[in-house]
Amino acid sequence: MSGFKVVQPGLLTLIQDAGRFGHHRIGLTTGGPLDALAFKWANRLVDNPMNTTALEISFGGLVLAAETDAQIVLAGAEMPLKINGIEQDRWHAHKIKAGDKIEVGFSTQGARAYLAVSGGFQVEHSFSSSATVTREGIGGFTGEKLQQGDFLHCTPPVKHRGYRLPEQHRPDYADNITLRVITGYQQHAFSDYQKRLFFSSEYTVTDRADRMGYRLAGPEVKPSFDGILSEGICHGAIQIPADGQPIVLLNDRQTIGGYPKIGSMIAMDTARMAQMLPGSRISFDEITIDDAHNLHCLGHVRFNNTEPEPVD
Repeated sequence: MSGFKVVQPGLLTLIQDAGRFGHHRIGLTTGGPLDALAFKWANRLVDNPMNTTALEISFGGLVLAAETDAQIVLAGAEMPLKINGIEQDRWHAHKIKAGDKIEVGFSTQGARAYLAVSGGFQVEHSFSSSATVTREGIGGFTGEKLQQGDFLHCTPPVKHRGYRLPEQHRPDYADNITLRVITGYQQHAFSDYQKRLFFSSEYTVTDRADRMGYRLAGPEVKPSFDGILSEGICHGAIQIPADGQPIVLLNDRQTIGGYPKIGSMIAMDTARMAQMLPGSRISFDEITIDDAHNLHCLGHVRFNNTEPEPVD
């Protein structure tokens, strides 16, 4: 067998691919990487297709023992990377050999990092995806986070290229930012005053922030009614429950819900929010759906046109 043995699993390390799509009708949510941009860069820097299975490391603490020769890369939050006790650059592909020890320390900025290996981790798919959703017990290894002693199978290609992302193109994970929101059809449940309050106030990320959603604390926002008939929930939907404190729903959200929604955060900003730790401060900026489409297209073009540097 070739691959990596899990010596220490870290606080929360999950097997993820790009996500599980097309199964909301049977109640299965999407899963996948909270920060899709960092996930895509991790795969690109070891010359993998964008949907290749990698590891999402939340907060850090992962230790692996290599039992194969391969290239690895760590992208995302500022978690120190060590190979055989020597600190290495992140966003940079590194050759490793069987017997090497790989350590990912605890984050100093940001919350999620992605460890990709050339050729990807080989994990059996459940409902067309390897993405782990622990709430549903699906994907990964029996739907659970990594455990000590788990073995991550991989068969790296004989010839593989590695790259590094220049520092000027690496994301900044500041902890005080403005995130962009499209108001939805339920905005009429909120008075002009309530909407102005929401878009002019600062909110704090609480400790009730996980892969299902981020609960925020700040000025209370009150809709004209307390609930609605349950309906489908999109990624980034901002629910306003009875206490008036917003909840931004993320990848592992339930597929239906009945709280009023003031709008939806755009995907590139949910990824940015998912890098924020409790205590971080955020505010919201209202944009149109046309603005959102333009931002999405520009982000796609920027990713494709940013050329990483080859490494030996």
